Amino acid sequence: MKPTQTTLRTGVVLLFAFACGLAVGNVYYAQPLLDAMAEAFAMDPATIGIVVTLTQVGYGVGLLLLVPLGDLLNRRRLIVTQTLLSALALLMIAFASNSAWLLVGMTLTGLLAVVTQVLVAYAATLAIPAQRGRVVGVVTSGIVVGILLARTVAGGMADLAGWRSIYLLSAGLTLVMALLLFRVLPKHEAAQPASSYGALIGSVFTLFKEEPVLRQRAVLALLTFASAMVLWTPMVLPLSAPPLSLSHTQIGLFGLAGAAGALAAARAGHLADRGWGQWTSGLSLLLMLASWVPIALTQSSLWALLLGVITLDLGLQAVHVTSQSMIYSVRPEAQSRLTAGYMLFYSIGSALGSIGSTAMYAWGGWLGVCLLGAGINAVALGYWLTLASRTPKPCGEGIYRIAAPPRSAAKQS
Repeated sequence: MKPTQTTLRTGVVLLFAFACGLAVGNVYYAQPLLDAMAEAFAMDPATIGIVVTLTQVGYGVGLLLLVPLGDLLNRRRLIVTQTLLSALALLMIAFASNSAWLLVGMTLTGLLAVVTQVLVAYAATLAIPAQRGRVVGVVTSGIVVGILLARTVAGGMADLAGWRSIYLLSAGLTLVMALLLFRVLPKHEAAQPASSYGALIGSVFTLFKEEPVLRQRAVLALLTFASAMVLWTPMVLPLSAPPLSLSHTQIGLFGLAGAAGALAAARAGHLADRGWGQWTSGLSLLLMLASWVPIALTQSSLWALLLGVITLDLGLQAVHVTSQSMIYSVRPEAQSRLTAGYMLFYSIGSALGSIGSTAMYAWGGWLGVCLLGAGINAVALGYWLTLASRTPKPCGEGIYRIAAPPRSAAKQS
């Protein structure tokens, strides 16, 4: 029998959010620094996107091989161990002597940054059902803020002390966070069901077969994050080149323009709790598609880029939080595996968007990048329309279900 759940204290939720923001920031520091890395290691600017791509590949591998362990092992020990190893990977990047060590460090950083998803799933498990959407929204807001500040702080640190300095700073903060999590996370938790590691990983794919909502939301994650990476990965190239010639600090500041996404995250979780997750997703996808119009005007108006970044991040995070709230309501006993399956598609989309965008920039310039991003968003919106046309009305519980949970799961609740 599960222990009685109580409302999560605000301080604990905020610690989860801060830890997630710090961990996910490690994946995004490189984006405003790609030109500096290319120069430092004599890498072709047209292929420097491989740095971001390998980070996302590592993230995807970690989602499949590490995140499901949250449904098998003691999550406190798992989270603290991953956090400590992340600090070592960051030091590898900071002291990389050639491009090979840089790429290995980036891959390991992505692999271990999936502690973010272990934390999100753990927070959803600890929360009572009535607050789950709000808790996921707050924790996800921490992720959004972490991503935005990562770009801004990385740009500023690069101008002050070189691009390696941000990785040294993050390694120190990560060690401090490991200590805080060790002290604050619950020392005891309900016993996990006995299972082999192979069976645990296999069950991730079984969940895709059994849960339509997971399949549908995973496809949306792939498409929406691919479009986001189409914007963020090559953005440093036109902004740092003439006639704009912006500094790393100035380019990093554009990351703050997406702060509205953090506000949307918590609000979207609240709407999902009330049963409006599907329609929130549709409106958010429409916003993302519309954002490419002002983004296309970047080289003639930085204000247009500002508007486009705000709109795109607003839509992206609203879709993301809504998707998480919907899939977590399906199998409470499999939060980590649901997270792994869903975020695996997020990572695939991010990797494809990163490598595709720099190649497109080399071939078609900024306009080609915008057409690629808008095309991906148009596909996502079309896919949502096919889902909305056959989805029932919101149920009375406040959770928008596309498919009822299996009978075995219903008996446990």
